[in-house]
Amino acid sequence: MKFIDPFFAALKKLRHGFKARDIDQATTSTANANPALNPATRVSLDELITLRQQARNLNLNRKQTGRAQLSGGHASRFRGRGMDYQESRIYQPGDDIRSMDWRVTARTGRPHTKLYQEERERPVVLCVDLNPGMFFASRGALKSVVAIRAASLIGWAAAAHGDRIGALLFNGEHHELPPRGGKHGVLRLISQLVKQSDPLENLKHPPHPEGLNIALARLRRVSRPGSLIFLLSDFYGIDNETGKHLMRLRQHNDVVAIQLLDALELSPPPPARYAVSDGRHEGILDTRSAAARKTYSDFFNQHHQAVQDLMHSLAIPLLQLSTEDDVAGALMRRFRTTPANNAQEAAA
Repeated sequence: MKFIDPFFAALKKLRHGFKARDIDQATTSTANANPALNPATRVSLDELITLRQQARNLNLNRKQTGRAQLSGGHASRFRGRGMDYQESRIYQPGDDIRSMDWRVTARTGRPHTKLYQEERERPVVLCVDLNPGMFFASRGALKSVVAIRAASLIGWAAAAHGDRIGALLFNGEHHELPPRGGKHGVLRLISQLVKQSDPLENLKHPPHPEGLNIALARLRRVSRPGSLIFLLSDFYGIDNETGKHLMRLRQHNDVVAIQLLDALELSPPPPARYAVSDGRHEGILDTRSAAARKTYSDFFNQHHQAVQDLMHSLAIPLLQLSTEDDVAGALMRRFRTTPANNAQEAAA
């Protein structure tokens, strides 16, 4: 038991990635010769470009995206593209009463409803956490790799539907990409994702203690009202201030949270003694006792519950992606475009 308290401090650092000797060896060898650099630890531009075909069936404009398949137990309707008032017409059964034109109704004595015309574009903004804690996985691919693949798929899907794509990437520093439309907007995004997610560079720097909150505060400068915002993180940086930032963003935008998870955060490893290190500090994880495994599980369960409670309180849909997931398949199940979905939306 004497190792339990030090372990949690070490575990937070363990999520930062490789041991120090791995970093030193990597910096003195070529990328191709270094076994630490592979498709599970680092993305390539070619890989992200090929995701364009898989993104064609992702529909980010679905009205029912926040229902059933998203965690949190609440329904969240995306605002969709920005809407401009076009004209008023006589009310018809099934019209949304929230769109009633009360002035025309009072003047004519007959109920009228407002009609709106969709704007051609709607900003989609990706906020991607690339702090050292995201460069961890016990199996599959690093959280950072999964997050980047998801961000790229969303970017391609947004461009395919005529939306502009912007981003805020934070990895100790903040890199802002104002929304830009078309293929060039996505290529600019994925180029920065590849550049800013280099594990050998990111793991040299300790995480910023308020990185997530600072990023959310800056996100308001990148996203204009009416944007669709995706937050991709493991959300270990949340605190009392996080809810305030999210509430301000949520007031004028649609927000979707994507939480990155690893198997070791869902259940403890088999009973044994494990040496853990972040390359700077070392510790011992002892899971041989039932009490130790319970403490371990409680730590992560409390974190996951805190994330779910925060998002639920703000009506923010929460998706969870595992380091073992097929990212395209997981997003497809939540944003798939099918005739059945289209019929449901037309009736909604």
